[in-house]
Amino acid sequence: MENSTEIVSFVLAAYGNVGEFKYMYFVIILFWYISICVANTVLILVIRVDIQLHEPMYILLCNLCVNQINASTSLYPLLLSQMFSDSHEVTLPWCFLQMSCLYISGPAEFCSLAAMAYDRYISICHPLHHNVIMNTERVFFMILFVWIYSFLSVILSFSFIFSLEFCGTIIENVYCNHRLIIRLSCLVSVHSFLSDIFFLILSFFIPFTFISVSYVKILAVCRKTSTENKQKAVTTCVPQIVSVSNLLVGSVFQSIDSSVIVARVPVRIILSIYLFICQPMLTPFLYGFNLPKIRQSCKKLLFKKKQ
Repeated sequence: MENSTEIVSFVLAAYGNVGEFKYMYFVIILFWYISICVANTVLILVIRVDIQLHEPMYILLCNLCVNQINASTSLYPLLLSQMFSDSHEVTLPWCFLQMSCLYISGPAEFCSLAAMAYDRYISICHPLHHNVIMNTERVFFMILFVWIYSFLSVILSFSFIFSLEFCGTIIENVYCNHRLIIRLSCLVSVHSFLSDIFFLILSFFIPFTFISVSYVKILAVCRKTSTENKQKAVTTCVPQIVSVSNLLVGSVFQSIDSSVIVARVPVRIILSIYLFICQPMLTPFLYGFNLPKIRQSCKKLLFKKKQ
């Protein structure tokens, strides 16, 4: 029986034999990856350059864009490299590194949205104290906390995978999924199930509860305000609600992918990477370019360049 000292790489079997389509797939994936990086980077630069956008909501939005670039960079370069690989192998260290980076982006996304929801709650429900409560130091502390919390969530939940002994090498996916890696271990213990529950609580339930409470309080206040204030609240809050809803749908898709769909490979692949396809591009357009202040800032920058 094989053990961990003999197995030095996994095979990502979901790629199969792409044959003549590899060039087309490569161009499509590369175009989408570049588009994600450009859209999020432009939004970060616009917020950085325009002093009027140096507000808590936009600073937190920058952090969200950084996370989109992190998640995309954790996935797309591997997809591109595998297009021209015959063996579709990935070494254990690289596989573990990709898994860690991808799963860090999950709680980082939810926690960033929780921080933005808290900022909206303070701005709408306690407008007179917003500048005091959400000062620059506190905003940057929140961003630092988001990344430390996300890192610890992954390490505490999945660090046991690094020491597992593996008796198989075939991962039925296009990236290193932790559940599929655990299935390759020689001994699957109850610890793997408990780690999933622990990660779910840390990365999803706690931030989602915080988001829900914030928006319930915002809704209660909006019912008593003027129509104009309600419209302002809707303008800033709806993008976050849509983003959270999309994250929930993507999380459900990933759960279905890992536990139910085993035969229809194309469907399984699309479901497994749905979040990495939609969310990174949804964020800059839904939050950024759709908000009036950022649209105006983009026009100012373009107008200055033309002059």
